[in-house]
Amino acid sequence: MSEELEVKELDQVVVRFSGDSGDGMQLAGNIFSTISATVGNDISTFPDFPADIRAPQGSLNGVSGYQVHIGEDKVLTPGDFCDVLVAMNAAALKTQYKYARPQATIIIDTDSFGPKDLKKAEFTTEDYLAELGIDPDCVVACPITTMVKECLKDTGMDNKSMLKCRNMFALGIVCWLFNRDMELAFDFLRKKFGKKPQIAESNIKVVMAGYDYGHNTHASVPATYRIESKVKTKGRYMDITGNKATAYGLIAAAEKAGLQLFLGSYPITPATDILHELAKHKSLGVKTVQCEDEISGCASAIGASFAGALAATSTSGPGICLKSEAMNLAVIDEIPLVIIDVQRGGPSTGLPTKSEQTDLLQALYGRNGESPMPVIAATSPTDCFYAAYDASKIALEYLTPVILLTDGFLGNGSAAWQLPDINKLPDIHPHFATEEMRGNYTPYRRDEATQARYWAIPGTPGYEHILGGLEKDGKTGNISTEPENHNLMVHLRAQKVAGIKVPDVQVQGDEDADLLIVGFGSTYGHLFSAMKALRKQGNKVALAQFKYINPLPANTEEVLRKYKKVVVAEQNMGQFAMYLRGKIDGFVPYQYNEVKGQPLVVTELVEAFKKIIKE
Repeated sequence: MSEELEVKELDQVVVRFSGDSGDGMQLAGNIFSTISATVGNDISTFPDFPADIRAPQGSLNGVSGYQVHIGEDKVLTPGDFCDVLVAMNAAALKTQYKYARPQATIIIDTDSFGPKDLKKAEFTTEDYLAELGIDPDCVVACPITTMVKECLKDTGMDNKSMLKCRNMFALGIVCWLFNRDMELAFDFLRKKFGKKPQIAESNIKVVMAGYDYGHNTHASVPATYRIESKVKTKGRYMDITGNKATAYGLIAAAEKAGLQLFLGSYPITPATDILHELAKHKSLGVKTVQCEDEISGCASAIGASFAGALAATSTSGPGICLKSEAMNLAVIDEIPLVIIDVQRGGPSTGLPTKSEQTDLLQALYGRNGESPMPVIAATSPTDCFYAAYDASKIALEYLTPVILLTDGFLGNGSAAWQLPDINKLPDIHPHFATEEMRGNYTPYRRDEATQARYWAIPGTPGYEHILGGLEKDGKTGNISTEPENHNLMVHLRAQKVAGIKVPDVQVQGDEDADLLIVGFGSTYGHLFSAMKALRKQGNKVALAQFKYINPLPANTEEVLRKYKKVVVAEQNMGQFAMYLRGKIDGFVPYQYNEVKGQPLVVTELVEAFKKIIKE
């Protein structure tokens, strides 16, 4: 077809790639999101994959998805529903169509919709579009498998290797649909497969074939689209996941503090990428140990902290359970330690690849004895960098273990991140013992202003001392079972954590709002978007999103008592609401709770909050 299609300007669009776990949907989505971030679009992504190591091919349980929301201006969520759905087989269409808008463009590989495929996907008829209520005019039906094999027939690749390239053909169609610069895709693939140039070039050939297919046939769409960029701040940007941002935050904190970084960890979904990323940076002095279990992961980090390193351990909810005894050792010894909990659905193994906020009370109280720890909850994939940096700063300056809460949504999701200037990050001053203390040092001598004890590295002449799991005398550091001493030490540890200075919680929206929305951590983007939608409809609404959980910001009670109605929205059964009720006498908020393993849906939030406003 020679006639050129109209190019329409869009301010935002949501694309969802879906197929079998082995179809490379995560890679295709990652490439498209990276291209979009590179040209200056803002992005938010949501990888959604099954827990099965490898479900049967073509089965409903084996479908893997990757959703990316791109916009010309700030984007805060991956989007409730997609405008374009790529479904590489019948099972993907069956399970993922519910995430598509009614008139979404749907790209399918017709070679994967045969009778056997439809049976595996539990369709009852061969008219699968009618069965799902899909308008055929919205479907780009392409024999992708056949065309990929034709494209690669002269490369010498075997059939299995050819099929692995099908995702690139679909990516090529999407790149054509949104007028993307193909050189950016080529650069990504050449870097991705740098040690396998033949595979890189084969994938590039298939991507271009998909692009040409769209260009030559117009793929039954009325127009192609372009999304311009409105980047307000100049600088270097990259597409970064929350887990990678967390790793970078730890590296930056160690550099700023002048310490080595050590991570002791045991692989667990969805936190393992932090270990993988830090293991790449030996040139920066980073030391990583993949331990035999969760307990040793935490214990090895405690050993590194004793030796004077910025020590961290990463895990998810089940690992926090196992680490709790060692975490308590860090509490009673008052040594710096960053504990990263990338939360997932539970209980038990639960939903290991899905996301929830169900570890909050475990982070606050899930240890024996009076065992207070600061708790920070990152609010976005890019905020994971700053949250990890803040957690490290608090740990080193107050000599305390700190829990950093992220979750699968933040850890695996990504956003466009402006690389910060490390010189502009806050200084970090580890609370080391002073030279004046040499020869008369005791381990629990405290800074009167902060109640933080002074950190001395074992083996340093003049700073000999005893630390361990038994209670110590607050003056001498010797083992003590005296009732009054234990009572004093328990209170001093609690006072130190309670006295940590954290920023006030900020309120966005209407000062005279009829409803204050309250959330914590990763729900920020969805709650902010819901607030914007409600205000656009004429409602007076505000939002207070908490990043610092323990201690709470000093202005917390003032903010929460200011508004007529307060709703606490969270991805659990009401843990943050319970915590706030315990901290503020007489505070009884409305609650919005979901435990689905999926991100909140903005349209559902809006409807729920409107009902509260009208009550």
